Amino acid sequence: MLRTAGLVLVFAAVVLLTGSGTATAQNPAHNHIGHVMDGWRDTPDSVGLLPAAIAEARVATQHAELAAKDPSNLDAMKRHTAHVLHAVDPEQIENGPGAGYGVKKAAAGAAQHINAAAGAEGASDAVKTHANHVATSANNTVARADEIVALAQRIASVGSAADAGPLVAQLNDLAQALLAGVDANGDGRTGWQEGEGGLEVAETHANLMKQAEGL
Repeated sequence: MLRTAGLVLVFAAVVLLTGSGTATAQNPAHNHIGHVMDGWRDTPDSVGLLPAAIAEARVATQHAELAAKDPSNLDAMKRHTAHVLHAVDPEQIENGPGAGYGVKKAAAGAAQHINAAAGAEGASDAVKTHANHVATSANNTVARADEIVALAQRIASVGSAADAGPLVAQLNDLAQALLAGVDANGDGRTGWQEGEGGLEVAETHANLMKQAEGL
């Protein structure tokens, strides 16, 4: 009787370790979706890559608005532009109000992992479809982040409010698009397509993917 009980315990341990029997291995696509939406190892507070990007983008948009508030105040424009830069890409500037991760890094990571979800063995059609939408919107955000970095560097080098003002206005438009995206084709809506979707569109499609997968 003791020998039989021991064999049962050994079998149960094998099931837990190998994922055989009723304990099935987690869908690899779902792992990557989790990295995008639920948690990643090096983000602030270990949040998902997309929430990390959104949090940093909110800081960037706030300070872009402050930079554009008074186009006659060169010092304020430069100060808040530096804050935008830190939230977008802290590798460019050490100190600022962002979390130190950056919109660019987080959005690029989200695009990478959502594409990995779509390419994983057994990925469903829903994952493949929405992953394209999420990745495209995230990559739009990376491109806008690069434009913001270039503009911020130009603003830092100008010597007058008259020269800085138009650049700061462009910076503010780009910063707002980090979250909201833009209606690039003028059809009255902001889609996920290249040049349009921002992080809010990416989040919408990532949530649709999670719903479809029962996550």
